[in-house]
Amino acid sequence: MIRRSFILLALLAFGVIFAGLVGGYDERQALTPLAGRYVSEVPVELGAPNVITGILITFRGFDTLGEVAVLFMVAASMGLLLGGRGRGAVVTEAEESIERPPSELVRSGADIIMPLIFLFGAYVIMNGHISAGGGFQGGAVVASGVMLLMIAFPRAPISHAVLSTIESLDGVLYVCAGVLGLVLAGGFLDTRFLPLGQFGAVFSAGAIPLISVLLGIKVGAELSVIIDRFRD
Repeated sequence: MIRRSFILLALLAFGVIFAGLVGGYDERQALTPLAGRYVSEVPVELGAPNVITGILITFRGFDTLGEVAVLFMVAASMGLLLGGRGRGAVVTEAEESIERPPSELVRSGADIIMPLIFLFGAYVIMNGHISAGGGFQGGAVVASGVMLLMIAFPRAPISHAVLSTIESLDGVLYVCAGVLGLVLAGGFLDTRFLPLGQFGAVFSAGAIPLISVLLGIKVGAELSVIIDRFRD
């Protein structure tokens, strides 16, 4: 009885706090000076209609590089903690009896949906500078396709060595792109070392699409490794 009363009081307190936040919310009618500067400078200086992508890849390039590095450390830590027995381990009869194969509906659905997921992920990555999306979002979509593959085909091999090689090579290319911006443009990860092109086109906005692709591949590979570790 006391426990239930405490839970009800806690829920009531959270409800009052949430109601106060919602009631006191006032939508901003005008941009702040900093936001107005970004909105005006990103399309002109970077050639990217998507202001958010331009900020994340160029103006906040160091922060984005740090986020990718943190994701890599998470993947490495998950590998140490959840490395499991490995693919060559012997599965006992009791474990085989517990494990149930996925249904025909799951397998058939995966055969149809997986290509669409990977295609949509590639679209989100490639069009992140001109519409909603980007490397992080597209990489997460691709990783969701890998997760569906693992659900539909539990015994499907996922090569950690290949994913690690791709992820490492991608990280080196990402840093190289930043160095090119330092040498050929205005600073590290300055995407203007490539021509801006026609505003709104797929191949435009300097090196933003290139860096977005590198981010998408890196994030997709790292998240796929993390998901696969839970399968071991």
